[in-house]
Amino acid sequence: MQYSVTAVVVSYNRAGLLDECLSALNAQTRRPDSLVIVDNASTDGALQVARDFAGRTPIPAYILELRENTGGAGGFCAGIAYAVANGSAEPGIAEYVWLMDDDTVPTPTALEQLLAAADECVAVNDCLPTALGSKAVWVDGREHLMNKPRPRAVLAKGEREMAGGAYQVRSLSFVSCMLNMGAIRGRRRLPISAFFLWNDDFEYTTALLRKGVGYYVPASEVVHKTKKFGSSDADPGQRFYNEVRNKIWMLRFCRSDFSFGGLLSFLAKTARRWLLTVMRAGDRPLILQCLRDGWRDGWHTEPESNAEIFARACPPLVPDIERISL
Repeated sequence: MQYSVTAVVVSYNRAGLLDECLSALNAQTRRPDSLVIVDNASTDGALQVARDFAGRTPIPAYILELRENTGGAGGFCAGIAYAVANGSAEPGIAEYVWLMDDDTVPTPTALEQLLAAADECVAVNDCLPTALGSKAVWVDGREHLMNKPRPRAVLAKGEREMAGGAYQVRSLSFVSCMLNMGAIRGRRRLPISAFFLWNDDFEYTTALLRKGVGYYVPASEVVHKTKKFGSSDADPGQRFYNEVRNKIWMLRFCRSDFSFGGLLSFLAKTARRWLLTVMRAGDRPLILQCLRDGWRDGWHTEPESNAEIFARACPPLVPDIERISL
């Protein structure tokens, strides 16, 4: 199978890490065919790092300079919209976007292994994968459990497992996640920028994988350079507000992402996660306040549309967003 891969890197105020991430893309045994760097109105020199890299890399690179920080959710929405709008859609070429934050450093064979898994999916399942995700490890080599997905309980189609420990999943993190552009065009969906951070990747990949095939591919490895090691239910501090509000928004506006059984599972897992977060909180009053505020805003507000957000943050991108989205 012939592939065209556009890497999308979302950057905000981590110039040093961005340089590592971009250098790692240059060092891939199979380089991406193009690159989109989304700068979320950085103030620390990260934009200059992106410009310098774009000027010297052999990878065709484009920089989206946003006027305001739209969070990881907005950054990925922008990058995906630009990549899909500028894709070739040529017959016989499978187009993918390869997503990552600026604190993600792919090992040299990360993309090569994702594409090998795509080939195996075609051979085993007679279909292209909708999504593939890499194994993320921390700086000391331990697997980053916050990025490790659970195996899919009920398969829509395809084999449960493939070679090398790859297994089917229901959702993926955007920490080295490869998404099929054809599936994006078919679903006419982009990430919800108003989420800002947390659950944007969960919501989006859940939507794409409702009827699609996605695999976690441990043979493809990246280093996720977070400040500290932790699982997905580690104490989130003030960000717990986004967790609560965004999950309620999902319940209100994204029910089509789930089957009835999937929705019940989503509710049960969310309740368990919130309970564990409160119980393990270092600052319980703060967590409880975030829970109250997120609950209130989740039920009494609606997410601003992607078009409205980017009318401020990047007006030239709005037509692309509107063409792709429902």
